Parts: sequence; structure tokens; C-alpha cells
Amino acid sequence: MRIICIVIILMSLCVSCKKEYDHHGRTPLVELDGRFLYYDEVQAVLPLSLSAADSAAFVEQYKLNWLKEVLLMDKASRNIPNNAEIDRLVENYRKSLIAHTYQQELINQKLADEVTEDDLLAYYDAHQSLFKAERPLLKGLFIKVPLTAPQLSQLRRWYKDTTQVAVENLEKYSLQHAVKYEYFYDKWVSIGDILDWVPYDEDELNSYLSKRQSLELKDTTFYYFLNVLDYRPIGAQEPFEFAQIQVKDILLNMRRMDYIEQVKNELYEEALENNKIKILQ
Repeated sequence: MRIICIVIILMSLCVSCKKEYDHHGRTPLVELDGRFLYYDEVQAVLPLSLSAADSAAFVEQYKLNWLKEVLLMDKASRNIPNNAEIDRLVENYRKSLIAHTYQQELINQKLADEVTEDDLLAYYDAHQSLFKAERPLLKGLFIKVPLTAPQLSQLRRWYKDTTQVAVENLEKYSLQHAVKYEYFYDKWVSIGDILDWVPYDEDELNSYLSKRQSLELKDTTFYYFLNVLDYRPIGAQEPFEFAQIQVKDILLNMRRMDYIEQVKNELYEEALENNKIKILQ
């Protein structure tokens, strides 16, 4: 029913159009010097959640914006002294866009298979100087509870204990009492992630981490417990597990560039063989 209302609204907003224009079955809404805004163009951007009244208002505003943009373009076209330069820039952009789109299609077809972990490890080992920690990295466990949370003495023992039994106790406890619980003994995270969890700035947290493995912090509302299993300061070697996403991006980019250069060379050689290239000077 809503779609029917929108169609009726849009049809009612359509201005009369000269008969000599062939709209190829499209419904024009407004004309400016032989240029038309069509119903399907507005429909493509019309939010589905709008009521019939809001849809009418949206269409009116869209028509007004379209008319202003066309008028501005007309004014600009008349006042730009060097249209040839604009045409050249547009054509260059068009060529670049076509080439880029084609390259992406080639890459998607040719490089669809991901690089192997052996490839990643080989590159990481050969270029370790590229992968230094820009911010501290750590493995650990974090739990945040209200000041009124029960069993705090047990919680203080559990969060420092890395055994499976202690972790299971913490997980059960967190389901009922924790505001936030993060287990990351098995992966590296940046200190930036930790900063999202505690009411301290980076310098304060770095100072804590450089001196002790387990931290208990407190504000007026919550306790914050952090146990650090492993820690890498700024400038330390990034672990492979942490660096591998960056390594993969580097390798894929290198392979993309190599492949595109190979395609260019093959096309050039083919053109030479077919006598398509003529050196005139």
C-alpha cells in the first residue's frame, strides 16, 4: 500500500513535459531546458522507512537540489574559460577508471587463492626489521566488575592464575557478575585495545605494565583486573601472529603489481607481433 502511495505522490508531482521528448517509458518529474529528473532516479535513493507524507517532502527536496545542481553546472560551464582542459582531465580519468576496473577483474580472477602460511612466514623471517611494535603488545586476561561484586577475594586469586581451572572459574563468574570479560592468553592485542577497557591514559598504563604482570585498578564505580601473560614494548619485534595480516597485505600487493606488469608486457609483445605499433619518429 505504501509503494502505491509513493507512486501516486511522485506521479502527482510530475510536471507536464513536451511531447517531442521520448522518455523511453520513464516517468519525468521535472524539466530544466530539456534535461529531466526521472521517477526511477528518485526511487533509487528514496528511504524505505518514510511515511507517505515524508516521502512527498523527500521528493520535493530532491527535485529542488537537482535543479540547483543543474543550474550551478550550467553557470560553471559558461564561465570556465578552458573547457578543453576539463575535457582532457575527464578523458584521462575515464581511461584510468577503465584500466583500474579491468585490473581489479584480472586480479580477482588470477589471485583469488590466498597466500599460504609458509609464504607469510618466509617473508616475515626475511624482513623482520619491518615489523617492530609501534605500540606495546600483550597477551593476557581482563575482567571488569562493579565495586559491589561478590567473591572479590577469590576473583583476585583467579585472575592471576593461568591454569585451566582458574580460567573456567573466571568464565563462570563473569557470566553473572562481570561488566566486561576478555580472554586473550592465546592472541596478541595492542595496548590501544586495553585503553578502551580501563580509565587510564596510555602513559599511565605503560608505566604499570613495565613494572608488574598483574594489575588491579579501581575508580568510583568498578574494579579492573588485568593479568599479563606476555608483553612486548614499543620497538620490540612484532610476533608473527600479530604481524601476519600486514605481511599478507604486503605480499598480495607485490603479487598484484607483478601480475599487472606481466599483463602489460604480454599485451605489448602481442601488439608488436601483430604490427599494431608504429614508431613514427
